[in-house]
Amino acid sequence: MSRETLVSELIRAQARGLKMPGLARVFEGLARQAREEKWAFEDYLQEVLAAEQTSRAESAIKQRLHDARFPEMKTLDGFDFREAEGIDAKVVADLGRCDWVKDAKNVLFVGPIGTGKTHLAIALGIEAARKRHHVAFWRAADLVRTLVEARDQRELSRLQRRLLRVEVLILDELGFVPFDRTGGELLFNVIADRYERKSVMLTSNLSFSEWPKVFAGDEKLTTACSTASPTARPSSRRRGRASACVAAATRRALRQRTESAITAIPREGR
Repeated sequence: MSRETLVSELIRAQARGLKMPGLARVFEGLARQAREEKWAFEDYLQEVLAAEQTSRAESAIKQRLHDARFPEMKTLDGFDFREAEGIDAKVVADLGRCDWVKDAKNVLFVGPIGTGKTHLAIALGIEAARKRHHVAFWRAADLVRTLVEARDQRELSRLQRRLLRVEVLILDELGFVPFDRTGGELLFNVIADRYERKSVMLTSNLSFSEWPKVFAGDEKLTTACSTASPTARPSSRRRGRASACVAAATRRALRQRTESAITAIPREGR
């Protein structure tokens, strides 16, 4: 084994020990380039460290995308705004900069089924992950079921803390499946805990006036209890009223710090 080969193997071993895979991949090629172009030692060192830094950034983004558990990969470039009436491409592009995440604001996509709400939510979530934000994607019904199961297993506090660490919580298809009173209260607590602290992105096929349906509520009861405390635990005799209160409070918690509420209107016949 030549001395050059031995040194290369030692560098690879040292790079593995230091957890520097980017450096391990590029040091030989950069060394040849450095010799040919007569780089200074400092220039070569800067190049290999820059490669390692880039590698770590890419790995961090890859890990965030994995942790987010997106059902599929979608991009803003892949969204056809010409076929989506009512969605402003400039507004979505502005959201893609993710300034709303830093300000702990919320984004709502409200409109009928088939108007691209989930596509946009995933695409914006991916943009947030690429900007080094922690993102989590949940179908609303799946999250409610998981919350109920965690409560029954006495692990609710742990799950709530894990959710609160996420900077962007995406709740997809709110309204597709209605919740019972318990599920509605658990979901509300998740949203309320994030108020002015972390962002929520939500998609729903229901208008705001229809949200009480999701929580087994009633619009009249929602109006009647619009000033009620969302943390109150009413008795079983007032179960319907409690559900309506949760729905109203959830709407307020989201709408008070909403960056953009985009209503998607489908083309006739779609």
